[in-house]
Amino acid sequence: MRFFISMLLAVMSVLPLAGVSRADQNLTLMLDWFPNVDHLPIYLAREKGLFRAAGLDLKIISPSETTDALKLVAAGKVDLAVSYQPQTTMAVAENLPVKAVGRLVEHPLTTVLFLKNRGISKPSDLDGKRIGYTVAGLMDVLLEAFAKLNGINRYRPVNVGFAIAQSLTAKKVDAVMGGFKTYETVIMAAKGIQTAYFELEKWGIPDYDELVFVSSDKVLSTKAKAVAEFTSVIQTAIEQAKSSPDQALAAYFKQLPEVDRKIETAAFKKTLPYYASGQALERQRWQRFADFAYNHGLISKKLAAEKIIWNRP
Repeated sequence: MRFFISMLLAVMSVLPLAGVSRADQNLTLMLDWFPNVDHLPIYLAREKGLFRAAGLDLKIISPSETTDALKLVAAGKVDLAVSYQPQTTMAVAENLPVKAVGRLVEHPLTTVLFLKNRGISKPSDLDGKRIGYTVAGLMDVLLEAFAKLNGINRYRPVNVGFAIAQSLTAKKVDAVMGGFKTYETVIMAAKGIQTAYFELEKWGIPDYDELVFVSSDKVLSTKAKAVAEFTSVIQTAIEQAKSSPDQALAAYFKQLPEVDRKIETAAFKKTLPYYASGQALERQRWQRFADFAYNHGLISKKLAAEKIIWNRP
C-alpha cells in the first residue's frame, strides 16, 4: 500500500508539469491570405501528422484582411503568422516586437501584374496610370520604390485587396503590385485572360524571402522550442513535397477539398521550385534588403539584420 501511495503521489506531482508542457506545444498560425498552394507544406504536414509527431498542436486561421496576420502576432493574439520579408522589415523598423523565425518561399513571387496587349512593355509605360496594390503598408510602399526606380513619375495608387483579377479585367486599374507570378497568372489563364508582369528582382528590388514565418518576442520567450520544432516540421514537409509532388498535392486536397483542383495543380507546379531550401535566414541577404529599404524610404532608420531575424536555439 505504501508503494502504491508513493507511486500515486509521484504521478500527481508530474501531471501539472505535463499540462504546462502541452500548453507550450499549442501554436496558432495565421495565414497571410486565403489558403492556397503557397501554404501547401503547412497542410501537408498536418495531413501527414508531422506536427502531432513533433508534439505540436497547430491551429490554422485565415485572415479577414491582408494586414491582419502581422498585427495580431505583434499583439500576441496569435503565436505565428505567415508574412513577407519586406513587411517584417518595416514592422521591426516601426518597433513592433516581432522576428522572422523561418521561411516558406525563398524568392519573390510578387510582381507588377498587368493584362497583355494593353501597350505596356516596360515599367515606365505605367506613368500616369492607375496601379493597384494588395497589402496596405507593404505593397503600396514597394510600389512607390518600384516607381522611383523605373521612371514612373505619376500614378494613382488603388487598394484592390484580394480582388486582383477582378480589378484588372474590370479596368479599375492598369496594373497591380502584389500579384503572384505563380498564382494570379494561373487563375486568369484559366479564364482565358492573358497576363504579363514585371518581376521585382529584375527591376531594382533586391532578391528576398517572399513568405516567412513571424513570431513575437513574447512567444519566443515562452515557446522557443515549439517554434523551432514547427519550422523543422515545415522543412520536412517541403522536402516531401519536392520529392513526391503528386502525393503532396493529394494530401493538400484532402485537407482543403473545396479548392479548385485544376487551378491549384497548375499553381503548385509553378510554386514548387520556390519553396525554401532550408529554414536558416541568411543574414547578408536580409541586411541587403534592410539597407535597400532604408536607402529608398521604405523604412525611416537603418536596421541591423539581427534585429529582424531570430537567433534559433
